[in-house]
Amino acid sequence: MPMLHRRTFLLGGAAAAGALVLPTRMASAAAPYPFQLGLASGEPDANSVVLWTRLAPAPLNADGQGGMPSTDIAVDWQISASETFSSVVTGGTVTARYADSHAVHVVAGGLNPDADYYYRFRAQGHLSPVGRTRTAPATGTFGRDLTMAFASCAHYESGYFTAYRRMAEDRPDLILHLGDYIYEYGATAGAVRQHAGASEIVSLADYRRRYAQYKADPDLQAAHAIAPWLVVPDDHEVENNYATDTRADSVPALTAAQWTARRNAAYRAYYENMPLRPEQAPAGNGIPLYRRVRWGKLATFHMLDTRQFRDDQACGDGMQVCAAADTASRTITGAAQEAWLLDGLGQQLGTWDILGQQVFFAKNYDASGRANMDAWDGYRASRSRIQQGWTDRGVRNPVVLTGDVHTAWACDLKADYTSSSSATIGTELVCTSIASGGDGSATTTLPNPATNPHIKLYSERRGYTRTVISQQQMRADFRIVPKITEHGAAVSTQKSFVIAEGRPGLQAL
Repeated sequence: MPMLHRRTFLLGGAAAAGALVLPTRMASAAAPYPFQLGLASGEPDANSVVLWTRLAPAPLNADGQGGMPSTDIAVDWQISASETFSSVVTGGTVTARYADSHAVHVVAGGLNPDADYYYRFRAQGHLSPVGRTRTAPATGTFGRDLTMAFASCAHYESGYFTAYRRMAEDRPDLILHLGDYIYEYGATAGAVRQHAGASEIVSLADYRRRYAQYKADPDLQAAHAIAPWLVVPDDHEVENNYATDTRADSVPALTAAQWTARRNAAYRAYYENMPLRPEQAPAGNGIPLYRRVRWGKLATFHMLDTRQFRDDQACGDGMQVCAAADTASRTITGAAQEAWLLDGLGQQLGTWDILGQQVFFAKNYDASGRANMDAWDGYRASRSRIQQGWTDRGVRNPVVLTGDVHTAWACDLKADYTSSSSATIGTELVCTSIASGGDGSATTTLPNPATNPHIKLYSERRGYTRTVISQQQMRADFRIVPKITEHGAAVSTQKSFVIAEGRPGLQAL
């Protein structure tokens, strides 16, 4: 087992002290430690939370089964209000099935609203580390101020996951991951760290092993163990820049049936490895991921899927000048998800309506008028309908959270991006990458400020964004580390902004 910070994982004495209250299960003397991938929690509501683990004593085995036998295994779980497990709130036993690569999802209910808890598992005679989680405030209450961090884009080969460790040390109440949790590429010679497997992953076994490699990282384990997560994938969880059932390239060469099988394998592995509710389990040729998570009266998280239902990118996937992006019928969400989103925004269930999604939302043109066709600039009619929709519904505090681009940005969202006098109607916060793109640079000069006067921050460093959400304001701290090609860099705050309740837009601190 890796050495982990005591405030993140409680090992040894504290864990052992409460071990006798778990059901007694004898293990084979040869059974190796099965919790090499750590644990996680997610999807909190006022009375329940999802607990996750996956048994894998040998994470990098090529069959994707993590060194486990081809039998189902009983796994015990517990939740306590104390780190020492001096009293147990609830617990039970769940089956880790061989067919699911021995992953388990426990929906632990009967919990108190707006409360902190600790949890752990036991299997094959071994006790897991301890995780920290919490529930949302009760419906109709605001609860405590919410510290929420969000991140994306963790390319294992690009460097170390130091930013995950620093995020855990901030002890947030909730973490959002906005996509590119893994990368699908094969091993790269000369990389800081190497993917297991020489070729791009395509099979279910491949994807399972890739998740296991990432989840074996102790810094990622620390971030999962400190707080519940809300997750949505982007493209690299399947294949770069794919759109619905359309590939962006033909490498590796696949028939239509092989591509469908690959996409389905990727969705299945994503569910197996994330702390998602059973409602998000794959069905048919898709996975139902867009959903609403309420945080009492304080905030509503609208978690979006901008991959499964989008039209293919207009005029290619890169930077283009493309009038087709304005075609009225084009959509990045699909009609059903768009209607669902606007209906939810219209309900005004919380002070803050937060859209957790994948790709750059605001206008972002270069000096030649080109834009990224993979982002919302490639689906301008879709963006206009959603912005006009929240304006028509009187949404006071829409905030879009974004990943994907490996750099940090902060943007005022405009009713009309072509008018310098247009009203600010929302805010976008774009986190940088955890590791993708390497160390980056110290550059903070705004690209093309004359073309994009609504953009207020640009940063090329790696890191994450930390927010503190209260009834009066949302504070956003852009947290950066100077290096990820070497392990253990310190974190600092590069820039902070406040969004005041009822006043969309960024105020620099």
